[in-house]
Amino acid sequence: METAQFIGILDTEGQLLATAAEEAGTDAKVPTCPGWQVRDLVRHTGMVHRWATAFVAERHTSYHPDEGLPDLDGTELMTWFREGHRRLVDTLAGAPADVDCWSFLPAPSPLAFWARRQAHETTVHRYDAESALGGTPSAIAVDVAVDFAVDGIDELLFGFQARKKSAVRTEVPRVLRVRAEDTDAVWTVRLTAGPPVSERGELADPDCELAGPAGELYLSLWNRRPFPDVTGDPSLATLWREKSAIT
Repeated sequence: METAQFIGILDTEGQLLATAAEEAGTDAKVPTCPGWQVRDLVRHTGMVHRWATAFVAERHTSYHPDEGLPDLDGTELMTWFREGHRRLVDTLAGAPADVDCWSFLPAPSPLAFWARRQAHETTVHRYDAESALGGTPSAIAVDVAVDFAVDGIDELLFGFQARKKSAVRTEVPRVLRVRAEDTDAVWTVRLTAGPPVSERGELADPDCELAGPAGELYLSLWNRRPFPDVTGDPSLATLWREKSAIT
């Protein structure tokens, strides 16, 4: 996917998040984020948007801390969120392709990284906001394009979970397969006492397979929905649920 596509998705998803949050109300509980209310979700996502904007707009070439969560609620909070989201979209859209700034996962360029990361960050949290409207997470419609979902699974497996801090580990080597049934995307994830090592393709016999439509798998791997289908040893699905959280 191209950087401009990610920016377009970020733009749309942020607006959808705000609309769902306003409809639910800031007091509403967020079932996909236990312990959070909508105000917590909006404060967090808005803070991340401003944090990301600062790297690109101010050209920080090393880690720079965020500004913390605002003491805002209700209409003021939603206005703050929308303003920060708009500035992030406009900053990414107007930045030169070769902008030099800090990033934390492999990417063709810092700009490509931030556009991709914020598109996925905002999409997952848009789903969180929609969960606050009522019903169970598994009953919420999965409105995520197949190619974007596949890219998001790539980011999670090859980026986040490949880092040294990943807690998805087993003392006895195991193989987890992830299969998107509405496209040809398949991943082989080797689990050991170190960080998971992922590859595209069916490269080893799996101990467990997680399968389903790409959009559902994407949200399931981010622990927002139950896994669509689990075959083989279910303890590996449980391991993922318990150890894969990103902080």
